[in-house]
Amino acid sequence: MLPSSIQISGEPLSGAEVRDICRGLRDNAVRLLSLRGCRLCDRDFGRICRALAGATSLAQLNLNLGVVSSPSRIKQLAEALRTNRSIQSLFLHGSPLTDAGLALLNPALALHPALVALDLGDCMLGDEAINLICGLLPPDGAKSGEQGPAEGMNWYGLDEKLSAQGLKELTLSANPGITPKGWSRLAIAVAHSSQVRVLNLDYNPLGDHVAGMLAVAVASSRTLEVLDLEGTGLTNQSAQTLLDMVENYPTALRSLVLAENSISPELQQQICDLLSEGEEEEETAGGAGNTQERERGQESAVHQRGSSSWMCPSDPSSQMVLMTSGLGDSLLAETEM
Repeated sequence: MLPSSIQISGEPLSGAEVRDICRGLRDNAVRLLSLRGCRLCDRDFGRICRALAGATSLAQLNLNLGVVSSPSRIKQLAEALRTNRSIQSLFLHGSPLTDAGLALLNPALALHPALVALDLGDCMLGDEAINLICGLLPPDGAKSGEQGPAEGMNWYGLDEKLSAQGLKELTLSANPGITPKGWSRLAIAVAHSSQVRVLNLDYNPLGDHVAGMLAVAVASSRTLEVLDLEGTGLTNQSAQTLLDMVENYPTALRSLVLAENSISPELQQQICDLLSEGEEEEETAGGAGNTQERERGQESAVHQRGSSSWMCPSDPSSQMVLMTSGLGDSLLAETEM
């Protein structure tokens, strides 16, 4: 039997439902588990964590909107992640983690061999958390530790064959406790990361200064395709810097979201047009390849890149953003506002 999905939203979970969830995880019959906003007692949360620890089919885990609501639950989740080897996307949006909670989770995140997408939006994070997150975006693509590894081993003393991947998708929306110092550190990590493709920083008070640092990071990055800066306090000054970057420096960037900022529609349209031109040029260049490559080039971003795509509208004041986890269209992906 092919793995299925379990999606429950905003409901109290009964004992019978928890038993069914645990049975599905133990039988490796669940590929996607979404319990966003669900209410359950600590005992049942612990049962689910123990079941997902050994699950080998689970690829996406959504615990958004306060399911991980206490230090004890953070510890239980961390323990499960230390054992689990299959989860590729973890959504904790709207969880009161704080820096201390992320410090409890971080060793398990850094060691996880499959995790490539992480949503920590609205998790009450600050600069200390950013320092930990930067370790998940190392230059060589393998998550880093504090000291270099021994020969044949990775950063955490594990066999290189089990080495954890670097993150490809990172969401840090709505974490106003992060200061410009923290964002500057993240910008440096993104500039040198060999993995990250999607970065969602929407609804943070970044301002023009941080946007300038991010423009440098985008220009330096070889992989970043999607940058979401919606509602981040930007002005035409930032937009002009981003326009110059897109116009004069070849980058991997395909999507830039600038809605709900004090940016003129004209500048937004110019940036959108340049990004569209770059994508068209790549598709034209790809036409020289074989038929299979051309067909793949025409597929949607959902299937090809596993990233958000800003489809340039006729009205530059409105944007259409399509979110995907990069695990295929059979899996749920979301960013909570």
